[in-house]
Amino acid sequence: MAEAKLGKATLDALQQKLEELAQQRFGGAAIDRVELLQYGEEPEIEPGEVLARVVLQSGESEEERRQAMQTFDEAQRSAVRDLRHDLNQVPQVGPLEVIVGDQDAEDSVPARKVRLLRQPDALEGADVLTPVMARLGQQDLETVDTLITAGIAGNRADAVRWSLARIRERPAYEKLRERAREIEELKAQF
Repeated sequence: MAEAKLGKATLDALQQKLEELAQQRFGGAAIDRVELLQYGEEPEIEPGEVLARVVLQSGESEEERRQAMQTFDEAQRSAVRDLRHDLNQVPQVGPLEVIVGDQDAEDSVPARKVRLLRQPDALEGADVLTPVMARLGQQDLETVDTLITAGIAGNRADAVRWSLARIRERPAYEKLRERAREIEELKAQF
């Protein structure tokens, strides 16, 4: 069963691992800090996973932030991809984010950021996986997160796939598919 938040010892170990990997990959790059955010700290973070964030050094203006991100991207693009690959080996780490600026400061210029998602694991019996983006309201988000916390699904995508599989198991679904095929045939006749 997935815990919504990781324990302090686990989080500390992950923080140390992230710091070591960032140092290895980025060497002398202008990095202010690396940090981990847990479930509940950002809406995109799923129960039991953390977001790895690399915060770059820069000035306060939008132009200074844009320039810092551009310079880092040009010099470190392959290192960022390599770090994302390294983090794919750490099951608790979800997205990797590189940002310039403090996105929590209300009076500052908004942070510039790049986010790389965890690469999905291969699914049994799936020939081709099609990415689908869905915006969930609070109630739907709580539903999929409950499925994760209860151990029914490993992540939000698994929870949605599990829910769709339950719908396909219902007898009414096959009737609905038959009706949809009939409607398509009627449309083709026009």
